[in-house]
Amino acid sequence: MSYTTLQNARELFALGERATLKEIRTRHRALVKCHHPDTGNTLDPKIIREVNAAYRVLMDYVTDYRFSFDEQEFYEQNPEERLRRQFMDDALWGKE
Repeated sequence: MSYTTLQNARELFALGERATLKEIRTRHRALVKCHHPDTGNTLDPKIIREVNAAYRVLMDYVTDYRFSFDEQEFYEQNPEERLRRQFMDDALWGKE
């Protein structure tokens, strides 16, 4: 898989730079519902094949992704926890 292929799949799914597995699955479900030939919403069966191919690309990428358990990455993914940690010793916000 190339980076261009991954970006095309992401754009087809209208995902941002960061997406959760749940967001990918939800968006796939919505696209299939919209473009499935049985619904009659689309006249071009090629679209559903493109959606499913993009889904496979995205799922291959997230399945092989190496997750980071680095503290910096954790706080980047959880900004509210970063703020809590930053101000937890402050009498106004945390400790008394």
